Amino acid sequence: MRLLLIPIIAMAFTFSFGSCKSSSSAPKTFCDTACLKDTLKFTGTNKQQPFVYISVKDCKADSILWSYTGLESTRKTGFTYLLGTTVNLNKDHIRSFFREAEVAYVMFNDCVTGRGFQIILPYDKKMSFGLKSSGINNIDPKFSVADNLVANTDRGNIYVEDMSTGKKAMMTFGEKLDIDYDAIHEHIDSVNITDSRIWVKVKTAAGWKELEKKIVFE
Repeated sequence: MRLLLIPIIAMAFTFSFGSCKSSSSAPKTFCDTACLKDTLKFTGTNKQQPFVYISVKDCKADSILWSYTGLESTRKTGFTYLLGTTVNLNKDHIRSFFREAEVAYVMFNDCVTGRGFQIILPYDKKMSFGLKSSGINNIDPKFSVADNLVANTDRGNIYVEDMSTGKKAMMTFGEKLDIDYDAIHEHIDSVNITDSRIWVKVKTAAGWKELEKKIVFE
């Protein structure tokens, strides 16, 4: 009987160890994917009190609404419709920027993949809203971007906009890169973007390379 117990204990230990190993190897998410319950509200400092609200349904962002005091109506569109996909939001990983009562920017990262999104919401009904699904947001701790700037990539360049003025600048990688925006750090390790400079560590055909450019917004 004693001899029989030894292999049984060994098998139990092996199973237990295997279970722990499997659990610890679960993919790590960018941020907490807990159920989103409350409407997200952002308000600018302009006297007309521009705002952006993101309503919630079944733990997900449902609609996005934006307006300001004195505007005849509130603009509204479906959140998933606007993005063309479903994302997991976390209230601590989303931010906004208002250029007076002209345009609102909403920047966030999907909690599952870490992919950066940027929504541009003009208050003038004659202007269409915009979307960038390749955002380089400073919500990501490896991306240092000045708070007044918004940056994104098209796989060949980095584009930067000063949200306070609408002026823009850019830097090229010098080649087209096969960037997967859902795994952006496999291609763009880190950035440092200020009002005068773009620095990036990027994986090119020749390997990892650091690129830098002085910029002037126009």
